[in-house]
Amino acid sequence: MDANPAFARFYLQRQPATEKDLQSSLVHLATNDALQQLGRETTAAFPDTAALTHELGEMFRRVHYYFPDFQAPPAVTYVSGFLAKDIFVNDKLLVLSLDWFAGPKASKRPDLPQYMLRRYTPAGLLPLLTQNVSTKYNRHELTANTMLDAMVHEGKALYFASQMLPCTPDSLLLGYTTREMIGLEANEGRVWGHFLEHNLLYSTTPFLLQKYVGERPNVPEIDKTCPGRVGQWVGLQIVRKYVAEHPGISLGRLMAEKNAQRILNDSHYRPKR
Repeated sequence: MDANPAFARFYLQRQPATEKDLQSSLVHLATNDALQQLGRETTAAFPDTAALTHELGEMFRRVHYYFPDFQAPPAVTYVSGFLAKDIFVNDKLLVLSLDWFAGPKASKRPDLPQYMLRRYTPAGLLPLLTQNVSTKYNRHELTANTMLDAMVHEGKALYFASQMLPCTPDSLLLGYTTREMIGLEANEGRVWGHFLEHNLLYSTTPFLLQKYVGERPNVPEIDKTCPGRVGQWVGLQIVRKYVAEHPGISLGRLMAEKNAQRILNDSHYRPKR
């Protein structure tokens, strides 16, 4: 703990009154056989720490290029035993719980459904991290709570990630299969038409927002093959069309734009049905 004071302070949230209990808990974790096995499997999934450090550095350099005020926080990796968050990031510290991302060969995996576990692989680490980093710059109105607001907000986060990881395919950014991506791209007009025909864009019903923007295995209301979080994918298409219509706009200005309706209007997003 003394060797990594920021880790202890901001992540383990060490308090003087509980330091002894924390030490005891950490010793227990470190000597746990199952956790040691998970540690070995995590090391096998991430055998080249220098490569991971390089990839993190490249991503942070891109963030700093677009946002000069950004300072990369010190990074710590560890095996959490799934007792902590997958990714923790603020201005002072980045913690990556690598066991979350050990992949399907690991003996233990996070307690998540399969459609979510697809994102928890070594290749899925940086896409999720960049979307976390985007929250520092992704502005929205505090009172904006419509379906459109949620779609565009998530679309901006995904667009940010695509700019920070320019060689990463959308399937990896979104955690979709190749078949799901092909289906969405072939039926973009039909998907957009569903939102229009059912007057969903200005709905503020949390249940409906969860159906289309939140975690879900699929969206049978559109089609049984339509993947969950389809509203996020549509939001990304709106944002991309907006940028195409405004080639001079900076990433900083895009992320600072709070008005989702303005982004939609000025994007002229009208996929053919």
